[in-house]
Amino acid sequence: MTEEFIYQTEQFADVKILRYQVPGFEDLTLQQKELIYYLSEAAHCGRDILFDQNNKYNLLIRRTLEAIFLSYDGDRDCEEFKKFEVYIKRVWFSNGIHHHYSMDKIMPEFTEEYFGELIANSNYELLPLKANQDEIDLLTRLSEVIFDENSEAKRVVLNPEKDLIESSANNYYESVSQKEVEAFYKQFDKGDVDRPISAGLNSKLVKENGEIKEKVWKVGGMYTEAIEEIVFWLEKALPIADSELQKQALTKLIEFYQTGDLKTFDDYSILWVKDLDAHVDVVNGFIEVYGDALAIKGSWESVVNFEDLEGSKRTKIISENAQWFEDHSPVDSRFKKEVVKGVSAKVITVAMLGGDCHPATPIGINLPNAEWIRKEHGSKSVTIDNITHAYHQASLKGGMLEEFAYSEEEIARSKEFGHLGGNLHTDLHECLGHGSGQLLPGVGMDALKNYHSTLEEARADLFALYYIMDEKLIEIGLIPNLEVGKAEYDGYIRNGLLTQLTRIELGKEIEESHMRNRQLIAKWVFEKGAEDNVIEKLEKEGKTYFVIRDYEKLRALFGELLSEVQRIKSEGDFETGKLLVENYAVKVDEPIHKEVKERFDKLNLAAYAGFINPEYHPVYKEGIIVDVEVSYPMDFAEQMLNYSHKYSFLPNEN
Repeated sequence: MTEEFIYQTEQFADVKILRYQVPGFEDLTLQQKELIYYLSEAAHCGRDILFDQNNKYNLLIRRTLEAIFLSYDGDRDCEEFKKFEVYIKRVWFSNGIHHHYSMDKIMPEFTEEYFGELIANSNYELLPLKANQDEIDLLTRLSEVIFDENSEAKRVVLNPEKDLIESSANNYYESVSQKEVEAFYKQFDKGDVDRPISAGLNSKLVKENGEIKEKVWKVGGMYTEAIEEIVFWLEKALPIADSELQKQALTKLIEFYQTGDLKTFDDYSILWVKDLDAHVDVVNGFIEVYGDALAIKGSWESVVNFEDLEGSKRTKIISENAQWFEDHSPVDSRFKKEVVKGVSAKVITVAMLGGDCHPATPIGINLPNAEWIRKEHGSKSVTIDNITHAYHQASLKGGMLEEFAYSEEEIARSKEFGHLGGNLHTDLHECLGHGSGQLLPGVGMDALKNYHSTLEEARADLFALYYIMDEKLIEIGLIPNLEVGKAEYDGYIRNGLLTQLTRIELGKEIEESHMRNRQLIAKWVFEKGAEDNVIEKLEKEGKTYFVIRDYEKLRALFGELLSEVQRIKSEGDFETGKLLVENYAVKVDEPIHKEVKERFDKLNLAAYAGFINPEYHPVYKEGIIVDVEVSYPMDFAEQMLNYSHKYSFLPNEN
């Protein structure tokens, strides 16, 4: 990678826009480059699906905003229009009108009256109008959704005192209650009790004329216009698949899209996890369930990548020692896998991000999610090195570490070992954490309901935290010394108790599952270690800090909590899981929150980051691709408009 590369291009609201490089692309074979191009096109084609999954008004609103952005002929230099520009960028960034992390509706800083002026002075032909509908009708339709803070207020509601389905503004359900959803899927035929399909993963559940039924996302079903395009590009990729197993897996994925059959999706997942030969790889489909309060429905996503061979030496060592880590885990032997199967891990270079992985993206992935496939066939884990590298480069001049770390020793340790510690944490979290342990017979993935995602992320984090301070990592050559583990402990506690609060609005509780997980762990070990002063809360010059005083005792506490969270998951202990999350993960210390926000605001930093994708340009000679070139755009808005122009396949309402 070239360090003179410009990583950050702009900043607005609470977001900074970054770019990432794709080192090694030029060294791929022509066939691999062409494969990445086709898979990248497939990754773009599902963009509208995610917008619509997030809220049923999102496509209508996005297209209205884009028509204004492209054609408004009024004053574009005034403050009101600049506020409009920020709003449309936030909608692009969050794939809809709700904040990508907090799930709260993004409220415009311009007025409803100004919105009417924008529509009235934009090109009528570009507006997403129905037949016999005019601008006034469109304005009337959208005003409540956009400007009323009580309408479509929160995309995902996890508050157990509310009906989680009726109060969530996502588009996974319509006219059904939480009780009706739970009853529907309780009676749903999941097939083999030991190998159940992921019931409901690829459908919208609706009530029509008193009948509850699924609208399946497939060719010929809901979202068919976009899914047909995804299939088109996957079929282009088939003849040049990077391995025979990859060809078989892509064939099954296409069949899944064509039929909507979840048994076929499991067949695809098994082939995908077994394919360890392909250098180029892809995630494509309805995958993660964080966007559904009941953790049933899968959001559409795609990640196109190829292996970083040098970086993968680290994850290969972890994979080869997977059984040792499982055997020495501090959890009850009943919940351990006797034989760890098929744990593969690698470091990857992302070539393209799509759907729920763009613009904001994970830094690691562990799939498939079906527990029985993990147990019988294993899982694939990846750490995304070029993304973590871009984050690291963009953060070097921010001043965040200096503001929230207590001592020069802590700062120096973070600068020397923090990047390695963070990557190792991701390796252990994705490769071993998610892949570890087992459910007791009869316990399903849905047992923990709205607490599933938080507790699963906590389990994986705790696994990583427990082992990152283990001498075994020195023995197998992953770390030079335990200072790497200490740097990761410093950063994790600092983030869990302080810095992640920069992402929460004052007066709000924590809603996002990963953030809940981090506070749950940090707050629990702080409380349980108080008597031994394991973590000390200090004040210096009016500022609050949390300083680790005993790393070994802290590790023991991580192990103790890991044991309990694994038990909760393995037994499906909903009530204890609920108490753990509600007592430690949700509530915010208001005085500390206010202080952290004030300290952070002075740094003029953005709490969140996302990426502009690279672009791939096939070079043709006599109708045949002879090369594929990569470029790195600088303009976020231009890329978003380009995507909307080229990949808008769905109707305004679905």
